[in-house]
Amino acid sequence: MGVEVGAQAARSRALAVLRIRSRALAVALLPAAAAVVLLAGGSTGHLVGGGWDAARWSVSVVGLLVLLAAVGVALVVVRARPAMTPTVPVAEESAPDLYRMVRDLADRLDVPAPSAIALTPDCDSWLEDRTHRAHAPPPPERHDDVAGVGGSPHRRSEAAPVLVIGSPFLWWMRVGELRAVLAPVVAGTGPSAHPDIASARRFVQGLDAAVAVASAGGRCPLSRAVCVGLGWVSRLLLRSCRGHAAEMERGVAAAAAERAQAVDYGLRIVAQEQVGLAYAGWDRLLTRVALPAWRMGRWPSRLDVGVVAALTELSRRDRLAEGFASRLGERPACDLLEEPGLVDGAVSLLAARLFHGGPAESGPDWSPVEWDEYPEEVVDRTWRTNAARLHRVLDTLGVRRTAETAAPGADGPTLARVLDHLTDLSAPTTGPRPAAHGTTGAAEQGTREDGPIPDSDHGQVGQHHADHDDDLAGTTPRGAALAAGLSAQLAREEAETAGPSTPAAAPAVSPVTAAGPDTALWDDRVLPLFPLQSPRTGREILTDHITAMVCCAAMDTAGASPGLDWLDGPSLLVNGERAADLGPRVRSLVESGDPAPLRAWLTELGIRPEKPVRLV
Repeated sequence: MGVEVGAQAARSRALAVLRIRSRALAVALLPAAAAVVLLAGGSTGHLVGGGWDAARWSVSVVGLLVLLAAVGVALVVVRARPAMTPTVPVAEESAPDLYRMVRDLADRLDVPAPSAIALTPDCDSWLEDRTHRAHAPPPPERHDDVAGVGGSPHRRSEAAPVLVIGSPFLWWMRVGELRAVLAPVVAGTGPSAHPDIASARRFVQGLDAAVAVASAGGRCPLSRAVCVGLGWVSRLLLRSCRGHAAEMERGVAAAAAERAQAVDYGLRIVAQEQVGLAYAGWDRLLTRVALPAWRMGRWPSRLDVGVVAALTELSRRDRLAEGFASRLGERPACDLLEEPGLVDGAVSLLAARLFHGGPAESGPDWSPVEWDEYPEEVVDRTWRTNAARLHRVLDTLGVRRTAETAAPGADGPTLARVLDHLTDLSAPTTGPRPAAHGTTGAAEQGTREDGPIPDSDHGQVGQHHADHDDDLAGTTPRGAALAAGLSAQLAREEAETAGPSTPAAAPAVSPVTAAGPDTALWDDRVLPLFPLQSPRTGREILTDHITAMVCCAAMDTAGASPGLDWLDGPSLLVNGERAADLGPRVRSLVESGDPAPLRAWLTELGIRPEKPVRLV
């Protein structure tokens, strides 16, 4: 009963959308119809005279212009390419078990089976209509003598929608859980097959695509004027349809959910818990683990395997998640793929493009990295690169590399140089500096232990505080100057490495038909499409660089090693254990200029800050 109610509500809303389309067509034809009436009246001798002749000409011209404009808008709405989610298509020969499971699920639900399956680097699943001619592959060439004679024109396909599955689900969920999660999604193909709902969806998608066409730049003044009119009409119709379209989709979802209750309902409740867990692990993996690698020009080629490791680690740490580890003995859903490693690599590359804006293919400056190589290839290189940048900025600020009491030969890059420069002599040595005004310490008086601060440094400090008062309000002047220099250096490096924003070439099709993103079907001119994080603040940049310098000193003087924490990203391993108490000590130095907590930590672990470290 609930299925019929939801489907009926969706159909009634679809008819409301189609009525809006019909009214728009009627409004466009109204001036032309008035012109036809006037012309017919003149030809029959009923509407004669100078006034009627002027009305006939004016109304005919207006009707013709409105009709041409309506035809143009209709052509754009019909032919514009609707937006499509970037995915990795999975051919049936590369995942026969997965296709068999989905078709069996559709048979049990008594709905049409999806026409294809695709994967996306996201924790969600949905149906996507790709029947538009712009999304269809090119028609095969015909070489017979009568090619084109009697052949049917290229029409919109009536195929079922494509099932898009979040790739983390395949690796983390078991087969039964994936089946239960996909049941309400596959059930949506039933209402989607109704002609009224399909027509209403195509109309709304066409309007949305027309708005995108009208918003595109780089046109001549005449084209821009035409696009303004196109955009106004499309937005007006889209606003008129918005409420009905939203209610239509709610009706479709309600009908699909009601129909899916007959299939694996009890298991679906348990599987929904795994959906939330997978989302948390995936987000943590991208922001803490993958993002540092992408910034170094390396892309982890097994992100989906990584999310399993991250969630397994979460299960080990969290008492509430202890029961999740027992699931790992069951068959994972990725076994439904013939070559899961190849598909995982394609999804990982697509994730790097969407969330970071990396190239479409591997190259000298954009190469894959395996998880066992991550500590050395990413963590170690990141720390040493940041430490080298920190010392270059210190050189720019005129900070001496060695103190007068340093041992001979210790003129290389040292951690002591950073500590001495950022130490605020007016700060107490037992904790954060209290907020005080009118201090007369060396830092506040604009002097250094090795000489006065140059005028250029004063300018950088003033400019940085003018732009980032909220961010660096609690830091020392030297810290603010160093943060400004690091931010400027990072901006220069990013500007040098960023080339012109041109679409990258689509990768070649792999043997899995599909182990590559379908970049030909979506616009990749503006990447990243979904940035993971906002730009780092000056304080965060300074903290990251000082932490990197401390880690380099620990590795070169105390035998520490780089490591990978699946939940927190790069980590420092001292005697095989993670050093988790470094952050507060670095923040004490950055925010208050007090090096005492950090120096005590270095002494406890046997790290020698006066020793030079190896940089990139």
